[in-house]
Amino acid sequence: MVLSQPPMPNLFTNPPRLPLIAPSILSADFMHMGDDCRHVLQAGADLLHLDVMDGHFVPNLTMGPDLCRGLRKELPEAFLDVHLMVTEPDLFVDPFLKAGANHITFHVEVVGAGQARELVRRIHGGGATAGLAINPPTPVQTVGELAKEIDLLLVMSVNPGFSGQKFMAEVLDKTRRIRKDLRPDQRLEMDGGIGTGNISSVVDAGCDVIVAATAIFGIAQPERGKVIGALRQAR
Repeated sequence: MVLSQPPMPNLFTNPPRLPLIAPSILSADFMHMGDDCRHVLQAGADLLHLDVMDGHFVPNLTMGPDLCRGLRKELPEAFLDVHLMVTEPDLFVDPFLKAGANHITFHVEVVGAGQARELVRRIHGGGATAGLAINPPTPVQTVGELAKEIDLLLVMSVNPGFSGQKFMAEVLDKTRRIRKDLRPDQRLEMDGGIGTGNISSVVDAGCDVIVAATAIFGIAQPERGKVIGALRQAR
């Protein structure tokens, strides 16, 4: 159990409501991770999104707490948004809190209501904000009363596991229903296949945290600031 710490900066529940832009470092250059992440923050990004995959919940294996710890050391002011795409989030929450995560999201598909509430309590007790993620096929009703206890709800607009997938527009109807049930101080995040061509529909559906991977990291550094600005100003 992580002992209670002074609260970390709470980027998610703080207005104004312009969309926050969260480049997913899954598409960054792993050979130059610190420099690549520093560059997108200097280009206007609000936070960094860390996609953690266990090779079980999703068919890919990615980063762990050590990478989070390295980013925290290299970029002490960065807001680190950790997305646990794992079968057993209970094993990962405390290590990522200790590694310096500002926010941790886990998936509704792998927890019962009681375990979810306990994980939220532990995340909050560690000084971070807590989120719940929902995959494209998962019914909205699965979230249920848990929505009241979190700071952010993440709607996946691809089936998780790999960057560069095609955006699934059918999740937008679900997203609109979710937005109606959230409080003004709760954020609605979307992740998967988002770029300048579909950002307007994502924002119109109520999302105010935008995860983008290849749309940002997949282009030349001098162009990234323009894309970040276009994503933020979409209406």
